[in-house]
Amino acid sequence: MNNSSVNTARLLGAGLRALLVLTLVTGVLYPLAVTGIAQALFPGRANGSEVEADGRVVGSSLIGQSYDLPPRHGRQTPAPDLRWFQGRPAGGLGTNSVNTRYRLILSGATNLAADSGAVHGVCPAEPADGTLCAQVLAAKAAVVRDNSVPGYTVRPSDVPADAVTSSGSGLDPAISPRYAELQAHRVAARNGLPVARVQKLIEEHTEARTLGFIGEPRVNVLQLNIALKQLTAKG
Repeated sequence: MNNSSVNTARLLGAGLRALLVLTLVTGVLYPLAVTGIAQALFPGRANGSEVEADGRVVGSSLIGQSYDLPPRHGRQTPAPDLRWFQGRPAGGLGTNSVNTRYRLILSGATNLAADSGAVHGVCPAEPADGTLCAQVLAAKAAVVRDNSVPGYTVRPSDVPADAVTSSGSGLDPAISPRYAELQAHRVAARNGLPVARVQKLIEEHTEARTLGFIGEPRVNVLQLNIALKQLTAKG
């Protein structure tokens, strides 16, 4: 065997050994180590931040959910179930249009610019259909209509931005305390509860800024609705 063949065999052997070692380290040992550390120190987060109620998993604290009624006959769009607190507009909640055998929660924004439908930076009274202005004004009208109950009228100026816009992912699980409080009278009326008790429930589930300075105070809608269900069950 000449030197060229020997060197080639040696290089191939070294490459094969490197492949096997790296496969073992990066494909087996490292994932096992990371998984073990995550399960030991942060089991809840490692398993998807699951939220349980009545002994079963009902969702994740990281992903928003819809609280809707079944669509009426002849209608494709479900109406919100107004017994419950509603989250932000779910721009990312959709159906996989490629593989239609599975219904998936899809993450994604509308890609509409802030000035979509605006004239000189201001939304006109009747913006063009399909623009961000049209979506925001329609959402604001729905928030005003749905949350105005006898003795409590919501004004358009009362509606916060997170009530009429979706997040970048479209799957934001939280709303602002201001939006939660705006819904308190409607939720109380629909469930036969005192408004003060619903407001206290919101206060109990309001999370402060992360580390005291990152982000904004927020209320996780799933966890708030679980607490509301428990409260109504006590009756």
